[in-house]
Amino acid sequence: MNTTDAPRAAGPPPAAAVPPPAPALRVMAVGENPLPLGWAELARQPPLDGVRLESTTDPVGALRSLSQGGWDVLLVGLSAEMEERLAWWSEMLHRIPRRPRLMALVPAASIGLALRAARLGVFEVLSAPLGREQFRTALERVRASGDQVTLPLPDVIPTPIGSQQMISSSPAMLEVFRTIAKVAPSTATVLVLGDSGTGKELVARAIQLHGPRADGPFVAVNCAAIPDNLLESELFGHEKGAFTGAIATRRGRFERAHGGTLFLDEIADMSLGLQAKMLRAVQEQEIERVGGTEPIPVDVRVVAATNRDLPAMITQGRFREDLYYRLAVVTIQLPPLTARGDDLLLLTTHFLREFGQRYGKCFSGISEQALRLLRAHQWVGNVRELRNVIERATLLADDEVLRAEHLPEQWRTGAEAAGEWASPEHAPGTLREVEARHIARVLLQTGRQISEAARLLGVHRNTLARKIREYDL
Repeated sequence: MNTTDAPRAAGPPPAAAVPPPAPALRVMAVGENPLPLGWAELARQPPLDGVRLESTTDPVGALRSLSQGGWDVLLVGLSAEMEERLAWWSEMLHRIPRRPRLMALVPAASIGLALRAARLGVFEVLSAPLGREQFRTALERVRASGDQVTLPLPDVIPTPIGSQQMISSSPAMLEVFRTIAKVAPSTATVLVLGDSGTGKELVARAIQLHGPRADGPFVAVNCAAIPDNLLESELFGHEKGAFTGAIATRRGRFERAHGGTLFLDEIADMSLGLQAKMLRAVQEQEIERVGGTEPIPVDVRVVAATNRDLPAMITQGRFREDLYYRLAVVTIQLPPLTARGDDLLLLTTHFLREFGQRYGKCFSGISEQALRLLRAHQWVGNVRELRNVIERATLLADDEVLRAEHLPEQWRTGAEAAGEWASPEHAPGTLREVEARHIARVLLQTGRQISEAARLLGVHRNTLARKIREYDL
């Protein structure tokens, strides 16, 4: 008999694997005298599922128990001197190796107290009397934040550039560094190309500091931020009486940069008439002040920058071809933040430490979910936008880990958190399309407040206004 044909005995289906229950949250509730309103009701409430609550009115005994470890939450009930007592508890908890999340139960949770408590690292401020569901919701937030996988922050070795620092390990940026090293010792003009917030001025400073003009002045001009009728005087200076209001002779940026470097940001926003005068200044190394008749020799290295397509503007008759070739003796193209790979985590770590030091906080890790949100973001404002986001996150953080809840809410609830680009109908498209969509979202979020939208995007408001016109938003 073929054993393979024998009937099999029917048996119960294999039991599905049951995940182990989550460990109970251990909560220490300390009521300080005088006891806050609702403290007795809290003590009488039946225990919540998955929560082990112990209450006491002895702060010293509570600290002794907390120092032994194993506690997840410390709930402090306060009636008077709330900010001072919270500061004391925050300091005490920093001496505990595995410190619990600090919550405060107060008579009335004002916005001012909540803001001051956040700076002390308080996880949440709750209003008395504390309802059962309110308590459950707060503890669920503690559990959710604890369930996130935490990644350690990497070591970051920045390259000092004057008072600023340059950070990168990506191949694209290493090529930029090599170009800077080669061009810095020369006197050649340099054209730096890249999107807003990629660090064009930082590159210009690096070129100066690693060349023979390191001890000379570095003068920066944002051509987009100065009205065209004033830009000529700003660059070349003016003589007394050259125009109404010219009550004295004034040296321009070229003269002030003598012996050093003049950085011309947003060079594409300069008018054609002024471009002609700029060409002569760069080519002949001499200028004439507005209202003046005598040429003034200058010894200036020019580094220009733009995020615009200059060859396209030349074709459209909006930028002088001769000036373009005079500026672009050496061209450096900066990659957007989204093309820099692990630089995102390195820069995030650097900014966490910078702002942590400024606001009295110390970070050791980042949650996996927060890193995923950072990587999914489009970063139209590039490094400048990242810096603004991390400063905000530092202020909101309540322990040593950067978590998803510290990042903008629309990231967690909107298209980025849901993977907006996962399906073909939501494919990213061109960089212009992605940038236009992101700007439109931020404008909607801010109610079209240009200054606020520019701050969130990490760009100058004039740059944002130009992009709104460009994309017809």
